[in-house]
Amino acid sequence: MIHRRAVLTGLGVVAPTGGDTAEYWETTLAGRSAIGPITRYDASRHPVRLAGEVRAFDASGTVEQRILAQTDLWTHFALVAAQRALAAANLTTVGGNDFGIGVTTSSSSGGNAFGQREIQALWSKGSTFVGPYQSIAWFYAASTGQLSIAHQLRGPCGVICTEAAGGLDALAHARRVIRRGTRAVLTGGTEAPVSPYAVTCQVPAGTLFTGAEPARAYLPFARDAAGHVPGEGGAMMLLEEAESARDRGVPALAEVTGYAAAFTAPSFDRQDAGGWAPTAPALAAAIRGALADARLSPADIDAVVADAVGVQAADRAEVAALRAALGERATRIPVTAPKAGVGRLYSGGAALDAATAALAIRDGVLPPTPSVTVADLDEDIDLVTGSARRLALENVLVVARGFGGFASALVLSRVPDLASHL
Repeated sequence: MIHRRAVLTGLGVVAPTGGDTAEYWETTLAGRSAIGPITRYDASRHPVRLAGEVRAFDASGTVEQRILAQTDLWTHFALVAAQRALAAANLTTVGGNDFGIGVTTSSSSGGNAFGQREIQALWSKGSTFVGPYQSIAWFYAASTGQLSIAHQLRGPCGVICTEAAGGLDALAHARRVIRRGTRAVLTGGTEAPVSPYAVTCQVPAGTLFTGAEPARAYLPFARDAAGHVPGEGGAMMLLEEAESARDRGVPALAEVTGYAAAFTAPSFDRQDAGGWAPTAPALAAAIRGALADARLSPADIDAVVADAVGVQAADRAEVAALRAALGERATRIPVTAPKAGVGRLYSGGAALDAATAALAIRDGVLPPTPSVTVADLDEDIDLVTGSARRLALENVLVVARGFGGFASALVLSRVPDLASHL
């Protein structure tokens, strides 16, 4: 059976380390971190005081004022990132009768700041002071709906709710509907989890860094890893059927060649914050499945973009999964975790990692993991630290896990017959 190929023809980034895709990539390659004190509210009385915030963000030039008022920041991020992705793919105008383009996003905490504001109005003033858009602004499918309306994308639409694994699952869902006949899908994920309500919901898991020093806030795979911090933003991408891209004369950055997902019941051991220790078998199964789907062997994988929770039990489980799935090559394949410079973006994290992998393939360079040095490492892996590493990248493995037991793996590959550039 011959499958319709799904290639990435446009991407748009909104991240703490960059106001747009180009700035994000430049900053990421330089290994700079954007983690700092929370400014969106007074965090002095809260246990978590650091985050990766998207600063100086202004969506007013891209999104209508009425839409800004009706939606939460996470949707603003998605609308801006999507506009950039469509522009990069040279697809800024879509006819209203075109049912060939769909939308699939990942979602985790939804419109939490908007929801908190409306709940506070309910408690302090009464039900008549709750705005009419509460029901659609916090809703996990809000970004998918707004993107579909804004760009008249009437093809298959959906939303994936698998926490931090969602970005990869959304890309896989997009590939699936392309294989079934859809021409293209606007896909990815964003997150805005830096509000009192959202952060308070994250604290009980016991995986957030509670110190005050940004340079030590997120140290994946380090022996003194003490958790991660929340981060804002994410990425949106246009995944397109290869023949459609060729007919439009649009180059591709990468092709989604492999994907698989698995699930494991989380641990309730109090010594395992977040319940990450049992995740190794599921993640290993997902990696094996993604390689089989791509018809590749471990020898074909040139680099790994890691999940990198920043909790020792989680990081050790991830390394164990890589060893189980990739064998002896696991210690020699370059691994990177750029998210250490932006925070854990939850529904936007894996989408941003996939965008990072595509840019790495395009430019033949793997960005470093901020704040971590080789001397810090707790595990025997080839973590890229310090400076970016020049590599010939044909196939990059991206792995992600979501709180609660989700595990996903995706393979992005160079597209030799469609020249890659933005």
